[in-house]
Amino acid sequence: MHHRPVLDPDAAARLATFGPPVPMRERGLQAVRESIESAPLPADMPTMAEIRDEAVEGPGGPIPVRIYRPRDATAPGPVIVHLHGGGLVMGSLRSFEPLARALAAASGATVVAVGYRLAPENPPPAQFEDAWSVTKWVATHCDTYGWDRSKLVLAGDSAGGALAAAVALMAREPSGPEVFAQVLMYPGLDRDMAAPSVLTKPDAPMLSHDDILYMHELADLGAGTAHDIRRVPAYATDLRGLPQAIVATAELDPISDWGERYAARLRDAGVQTTITRYPGIYHGFLMRSETTARGRLAMAEIGALLRAKFANPLGFQ
Repeated sequence: MHHRPVLDPDAAARLATFGPPVPMRERGLQAVRESIESAPLPADMPTMAEIRDEAVEGPGGPIPVRIYRPRDATAPGPVIVHLHGGGLVMGSLRSFEPLARALAAASGATVVAVGYRLAPENPPPAQFEDAWSVTKWVATHCDTYGWDRSKLVLAGDSAGGALAAAVALMAREPSGPEVFAQVLMYPGLDRDMAAPSVLTKPDAPMLSHDDILYMHELADLGAGTAHDIRRVPAYATDLRGLPQAIVATAELDPISDWGERYAARLRDAGVQTTITRYPGIYHGFLMRSETTARGRLAMAEIGALLRAKFANPLGFQ
């Protein structure tokens, strides 16, 4: 008997608090941005030993970064570059602070959250360029900040997952920084709108079929060639030699196939890959992981996997 995906009760209850869904296109980008940025942050976010704001010089000017050092951080210790979601067109250091803090607390690693430029005001590959600039900055400032340069992790959710995967591909070049692992959370790293998960979930909670198209249209305004792996990592033909991967997808996410297919390709290319599909949950659920049991579990598992990898580094590929 075939399993029929159903939202977890607490996930359904959380969605109900948002009211009837209205397509992003109908609301307009500015309204969608304002709703994300005006949402109150949870009062009980994990306590950090230190939070500091810095600016990294990038091709389009200073890139704001926020550095979260967890209470159990070691020195030198692992460091995670986090690239937030939002279809490349929304999201900020503020709105994704709950995810950044949760990731730091769960993994024991310092998290460097990147406030990259947004489309359509800054067409791709501006977002990749900022992600790449910050990654190189982190790699060259490890001694200054007490980070272990051999344990630099790239992490991203949704569109940020695509950026993390793209940076991992670029870092594979001989002159690139050493990357220890990549964490791809329901990553938007493909453009295949004929994928079964896309076709079978046109009205998925939190991300409808038209929402995907709308964000792609906005991000494509003024952008360069569509077949650029800096924008669509799934177009990369060779995934050998990439850093070990943790991939998390959501059962009720229309783009789950994108992440799962990329994970399978990583595995088949000889990359150690962990793929977990979380049932009963929607796209974007780790942005506020504390609001659902499945979100808390996923963040704990991602953190535990990273801690295990940090404690048992492999010196060969």
